[in-house]
Amino acid sequence: MKKATIALLIAASGLVAAPAMAQKGGFNGPDSTTAQKQGGFVGPDVASTTVEEAKSMRDDAWVVLEGNIVRKMGKELYEFRDASGNVNVEIDDHVWQGLSVGPNDKVRIEGEVDKDWNSVEIDVKKVTKA
Repeated sequence: MKKATIALLIAASGLVAAPAMAQKGGFNGPDSTTAQKQGGFVGPDVASTTVEEAKSMRDDAWVVLEGNIVRKMGKELYEFRDASGNVNVEIDDHVWQGLSVGPNDKVRIEGEVDKDWNSVEIDVKKVTKA
């Protein structure tokens, strides 16, 4: 009886942990060590911005960019490129939500402009394949 109870508990814990393990993912291009869909509003969205336009926007401005994540530069730091140029983007691990992309995959990123004294970066809040 004890063995059956223990086996049942182990099987149940595996079912609970499976969805959390399924959300693993991220950038899978050069220099990478290793990204689920939710419901929400379906309709017209924010218009896309270019990297060049984003670099001239004010700090904390909301931007939507379409292009490619071309390489990983640090733990959560990547280089993003579109037709107008390059910009560094910070993508926290939880933002990937099970999505995996490579340098050839076109993506849509949404986030905030993060300006320092002499640099511009995008703090990404959402990544989807375009």
